[in-house]
Amino acid sequence: MALSSPPPAAARVIRPGGNLLQGARWRSSIDRPLLQGGITRRIFIDLPLVAAGLLLCRAAYADTMAPHYRGLERLPFKKEGYNFWKWKTHRIHYVVEGQGAPVLLVHGFGASAFHWRYNIPELAKYFKVYAMDLLGFGLSDKALVEYDPFLWREQVAAFAREVVQEPVVLVGNSIGGFTVLHTASVYPELVSGVVLLNSSGQFESELKEKKAKPVVEETALRRLINPIQEWGRRWLVFLTFWQAKQPSRIRSVLQNVYKDNENVDDYLVESIVLPTKDPNAAEVYYRMMSSFMLRPSTLTMDSLLSNLSCPLLLLWGVLDPWVGPGKAEKIRAFYKDTTVVTLEAGHCPHDEAPGEVNKALVEWISAKVSNRA
Repeated sequence: MALSSPPPAAARVIRPGGNLLQGARWRSSIDRPLLQGGITRRIFIDLPLVAAGLLLCRAAYADTMAPHYRGLERLPFKKEGYNFWKWKTHRIHYVVEGQGAPVLLVHGFGASAFHWRYNIPELAKYFKVYAMDLLGFGLSDKALVEYDPFLWREQVAAFAREVVQEPVVLVGNSIGGFTVLHTASVYPELVSGVVLLNSSGQFESELKEKKAKPVVEETALRRLINPIQEWGRRWLVFLTFWQAKQPSRIRSVLQNVYKDNENVDDYLVESIVLPTKDPNAAEVYYRMMSSFMLRPSTLTMDSLLSNLSCPLLLLWGVLDPWVGPGKAEKIRAFYKDTTVVTLEAGHCPHDEAPGEVNKALVEWISAKVSNRA
């Protein structure tokens, strides 16, 4: 079976300026005697008809071309979501498609299951594919809890036990990569393989390079100042969140970390903007920032890789301005059962080069994981 198939014949570009616009000119020539003056005619007849023609052409173009990208089928975006699973008291959104060996896709910071839009339909031709929204992201609950790497590790592990119910290949991008590596290192019985796409996380040597902050003696004056600092920090983070959730800002950030900006489209922007409209979204963002920025985790890549016992695949965008190829080389040097595939992409290779990522995943899982099982 081919990994991807060409888009249907219906997916052809409808060029603006065709018959609809010719119809507008024809209509205006007929109605010309009814109105006096060229400006009046252009305002009330020509311009509305031309605008309608352009909108119809644009709508027709979007309807035929939107579900595909370079021959790859795209997961339809549903504002109401696909499936929901109850974890503790939280409602967790996920997508599932296909049959066969299970694969679980975990997104990065600020993204959601919809970020795997060009991977889910294609991989589902070979595997049973799950993609979940981490708590606080996507269509999952914006729970007012303390956010840290342990929370998401337990969420992924519980999903593997309760929903997947068999050893699964964990695939993660950015902070999702660190989450799946963390899960596999603690719960090896739940995992058959791990795939990291430009994963976050630091080695112990990198943490040691950072200067430790001096311990401030707790005094009465300090206890008085702390609440004021907390109040200022909260409003600064809220202001940052308000700026960060603007569609133009989201598009700008994505264009900075995507090598190919063709996929920085309305679908992607909307999938990120929609969760920010939740009433708890700003508070959740503040709690995440407080946790990860002010109290960075002491977990290191060294410790997690030392406890890993399954095959590891690195799909690395070498043009990533945040996590460069040097990180992939460090991981490969540390963990011997590692396969590395480099891609001419930025921070999100699964969305920038989905065809190459899908192909690499199918080949690696078939060779390293299926045979191992």
